[in-house]
Amino acid sequence: MEAVRQYNGHEAKTHLAHILEQVATCEEVVISKAGQPVAKVVPLGARVKRTGRGSLRGQIRINDGFAELPDDIADAFGMR
Repeated sequence: MEAVRQYNGHEAKTHLAHILEQVATCEEVVISKAGQPVAKVVPLGARVKRTGRGSLRGQIRINDGFAELPDDIADAFGMR
């Protein structure tokens, strides 16, 4: 496992673009103050690609009677 790169505050300000490039390639970077680590810059998780509406059509089955609510619950939600 590769060692995490560490920058002091001044280096981090000076080399921010380079640090972001490192993080974009899944590297972690630590920023320190007076030699003590104070922050870790890590890549964000992958974004979820959303599909269009109806993309699951035909793949989901709803059992008969699913939409039938007991009277007390329907009354509580003002549905009757």
